[in-house]
Amino acid sequence: MLPALDDAAVGQWCRAAVAGLSGSRGRLDDLNVFPVPDGDTGTNLLLTAEAALAALDAATAAESAWTVLARGAVLGARGNSGTILAQLLRGLADQLAGAPAADGPSFATALQKAADTAYTAVADPEEGTFLTVARAGGEAAVASVGAGRADLAAVVRAAADGAREALEATPAQLAVLRDAGVVDAGGAGLCVVLDALVTTVTGVEPARPPLDRRPVGRHEHDHDLPHQPPAGPGSEVQYLLADSDEAAVARLQVRLAELGDSLVVVGVDTPTGREWNVHVHASDVGAAIEAGVEAGRPYRITVSPLAPVRPPAPDPGTRAVVAIVPGEGLAGLFAGEGVRVLACGPDGVTEDAVLAEVIDSAAATVVVLPNDPALTGLASRAAERAREEGLDVAVVPTRSPVQGLAAIAVADPTRRFGDDVITMAEAAAATRWAEVGLAEQEALTSAGRCRPGDVLGSAEGDVVVIGSDLAAVACDLLDRLLSAGGELVTLLVGPDTALGDTVCRHLARTHPTVEVTRYDDGPAGLPLQVGVE
Repeated sequence: MLPALDDAAVGQWCRAAVAGLSGSRGRLDDLNVFPVPDGDTGTNLLLTAEAALAALDAATAAESAWTVLARGAVLGARGNSGTILAQLLRGLADQLAGAPAADGPSFATALQKAADTAYTAVADPEEGTFLTVARAGGEAAVASVGAGRADLAAVVRAAADGAREALEATPAQLAVLRDAGVVDAGGAGLCVVLDALVTTVTGVEPARPPLDRRPVGRHEHDHDLPHQPPAGPGSEVQYLLADSDEAAVARLQVRLAELGDSLVVVGVDTPTGREWNVHVHASDVGAAIEAGVEAGRPYRITVSPLAPVRPPAPDPGTRAVVAIVPGEGLAGLFAGEGVRVLACGPDGVTEDAVLAEVIDSAAATVVVLPNDPALTGLASRAAERAREEGLDVAVVPTRSPVQGLAAIAVADPTRRFGDDVITMAEAAAATRWAEVGLAEQEALTSAGRCRPGDVLGSAEGDVVVIGSDLAAVACDLLDRLLSAGGELVTLLVGPDTALGDTVCRHLARTHPTVEVTRYDDGPAGLPLQVGVE
């Protein structure tokens, strides 16, 4: 139980908030009907929290964690709700940065003042929104102190409970929420953030019922959506503004209020001077940006259409397979098998990219093949988010591209989906996988100590051969694999095609009854990948 929030605790809270928002993002996006039903509130809140966390991770010990948190959130804020969250965090920093670690009374006071200042950042604040929930949380925290429950744990629990109670009342305050049958998405996101604070302080995650989904049928037709923006060029415009001052920003706010709505402007001090995050919904995008030019130097400008962009409706009876593969060569190989391919570049692949590929398939049922043990968790999280969107998605935990190819070979879209997934999983599991690569650093392996540049032959992720010659290690590795039996060997050969030739000759001479399937254009980082069935 934490008695006060010091810098370390602030970092823990931010990390817990990112985790909570990541897990809730799909449901928060689904709740989003105000100010426009563009389905991105959860995403924007998560991106804002991630920006704050990134700033904390990159910071030195010279600054207060509250200051760094607020600056990261403001400069990285996305969307209407993300910008308001950034303002709330900046309000907390205004009260708590540079002060002793925040105990219950000081945090309660800071939260209430932060909620009050959040109202000032919004040009036309409405009740039944993020702002209402934030104010209720601050008031509940202060009331807890006044009632003699002043320890930090009691205060943060009161804030989270008060915010949740206010969230449940939002449909009665805003007609668009009542008509859609949902609570406010931004307020729901704030409740996730405050629950993360409770978990950080007490070590116990609050028991909350899951957020209700929008009633079935609300997505079927655009004209069913409340508060739908009129057809036209309406867009969300957002940018950071530097080289300005308070007077110029005040004039900017007046001008942007004339041009559009959902106006939020949040300022924060940076090492190079004060900067502002400007957010507005406007039809005249050029005028909104020009107003920023007149006020200072706008940069990191983003423009997004306000009209909801809906994924294609699943085609009943269709099935798709999404494979994550390293390198363009393998991408072509998998695409040739009729699979939707997500190429994993040098920077890896993101959960969002996997989710987008699943949704874009427009199939009623989807199988995801991660083809790498390190990507199975990411693929599973993307599949869970897709299931939250009503899609039927399964992950076959292939640990290598050769296992992915084995799974594809037995796929049959005419089977019942569950049976097909089981068949693919069994085929993948029956395929022993191995690879030949080069050691990048000295290490102790199951086969002994290796040094940089050594050739490593591994089976099922465990090093079993160490040598100095690629071909010798590859042939030794294959002999070991086939000593346990095998009828089919699949070879994925990297840029060194001569290695593939040598291995094929060895197999023909030493294991003449084994069928060999060879594919070139394997990833540059792995000279050879092997599958044995």
